[in-house]
Amino acid sequence: MPKPQRSNPLALAVLVCLFERPMHPYEVAHTLRTRGKHESMRLNYGSLYSVVEALEKRGLIEAREPVQEGKRPPRTVYEITDAGSRELADWLAELLATPVKDYLAFEAGLSLMAALPPEEVATLLHQRVDALTTRLAVLRAQQSTGVVPRLFTIETEYLERLCEAELEFVKALARDIESGDLEGIDDWRGFQPSGGASTGGSK
Repeated sequence: MPKPQRSNPLALAVLVCLFERPMHPYEVAHTLRTRGKHESMRLNYGSLYSVVEALEKRGLIEAREPVQEGKRPPRTVYEITDAGSRELADWLAELLATPVKDYLAFEAGLSLMAALPPEEVATLLHQRVDALTTRLAVLRAQQSTGVVPRLFTIETEYLERLCEAELEFVKALARDIESGDLEGIDDWRGFQPSGGASTGGSK
């Protein structure tokens, strides 16, 4: 049996919402926005109805009788099926247990930074330190409210730890570049054109 496609986090988010209770797609979108799930995953709400249709075709959710409230048009409420519950459990287990290779933009920048002069890279890293410091303050503020139980903000706690680790790494790398302690920095300077000026910076 081919492995199910699990590339769209919105599909998983829909399954989780319907696992809680049957909902109309609009209610699903409202729930995800209210809980700030767009901060943890890329959610394209414009494709929500297409995702719901695809889940229904796969037998993971099913429609109930349309519900009408007041003078509003009837709304189709969906509920998760037994197959959908199994897919939800398997998908979440895979995400939680299996590390995957994420191709991060910063990782790409680090792997190619020798194309810029060391001094310019150090300056750019200090800019990143400032941005990370601001981001870390925001994450800590979100954690300190105490309004929501830890269970429902655990992803913010995870991001906070990642941000702390990256901040310390970037600070240390900038120090090693500026002090000349970075192994290979002499070779790095040798890669640069005469004068060490960046092709994209000022001379």
